[in-house]
Amino acid sequence: MAEQTGPEIRDDRAAGRLSAYEDGEAVGVVAYFVMDGEPAGLVAVHTVVEPGHEGKGIAGALVREFYAMAGREGVPVVPLCPYAAKWASRHPGEAPEAPEELVERAKTQLASHPELY
Repeated sequence: MAEQTGPEIRDDRAAGRLSAYEDGEAVGVVAYFVMDGEPAGLVAVHTVVEPGHEGKGIAGALVREFYAMAGREGVPVVPLCPYAAKWASRHPGEAPEAPEELVERAKTQLASHPELY
């Protein structure tokens, strides 16, 4: 059996959380929502790594999996989270850019639903 590198990542779509776990402990999360309308998209709102777990690549692993998850679903990612946007700019091969109109629609949707943030 291959040794797992990096955190275990689990998606809780209903809660809008992609969480990273190490030894069963939650160590990081990407808060997100699924956009209404067509085309749909996954919108990364916030990326958080718990104190004491920074600098281990957890946030990068989360954002990488977020993009991979969107790719498997055939939908774009809108990285409204500053960390996710910065990660995407450094990994263009893994993080296709979302169309501008989708980004604007995501911002509007987030503004009208502050509970998503």
